[in-house]
Amino acid sequence: MECPFCVETIKDEALACKHCSRDLRAVRPVLLEIQETVLELDKVRQELDRARATLERLKHPWRIYSTYALLYVAIPVVLLVIAHVLVTIVFNISTLYLRLASVLIPIPFGFLAYVVSRLGLRGAFAIGIATATIAVAMMLVIIGINDSVPIIPASLREWREVAEYIASVCLAFVTGNILSALIFRILPATLAGGGRPNRAAFKAARLLGQHVGEEQLRRRARLIQDFVQTAGPLAGVAATAAGSIYAGLKSVVGQ
Repeated sequence: MECPFCVETIKDEALACKHCSRDLRAVRPVLLEIQETVLELDKVRQELDRARATLERLKHPWRIYSTYALLYVAIPVVLLVIAHVLVTIVFNISTLYLRLASVLIPIPFGFLAYVVSRLGLRGAFAIGIATATIAVAMMLVIIGINDSVPIIPASLREWREVAEYIASVCLAFVTGNILSALIFRILPATLAGGGRPNRAAFKAARLLGQHVGEEQLRRRARLIQDFVQTAGPLAGVAATAAGSIYAGLKSVVGQ
């Protein structure tokens, strides 16, 4: 928090400002209350943004969903197909480059889906699957026409590769979505943290050691709460990114 006298940053549990040496015991409860109010207002603002986005989708469904189809499906599909044509037909180079492009291209669109449209995980998964399915289907058509081979996969192995490719593109889109939520919603709330941690954090802090002062317990609870709030999304980014890379490169590396 900030010292109300010199506006320098100090620890939440400080009883005196290390910069101006002013006694903070009298004003500290008020400062903590203000921090809690600011955090609550931020949560309300985020809920209001999501509610507005939902209301807009209900009021103008065709306009909203056509915008989604253009921004988050059509454009990445075109880019993925162009990458496919360049790699497999124009330059005829290793498909490893195509798989890398298929991992990298969807990420910024998943990122924008949260920033622009406030789409959460369910929306990101739905759009990611749609984008991946359409793009892979068009790639199969192009391969079939160019190489004069059947468009529909003929063996279980080929179907598995198609499914893995779709999963790779979808997970890349979801990775961008989670990363965006982490950057624009979770990390700012964590960095602006202060006030009183929730009950679960206090219980966890007490389990780690009950014979501590109230201020130390509160600080420990704050650290636990901040860790939980950021560890989950970070684990999600790592898991979806690893899954996307593994599914995308598995068949190529294994050859």
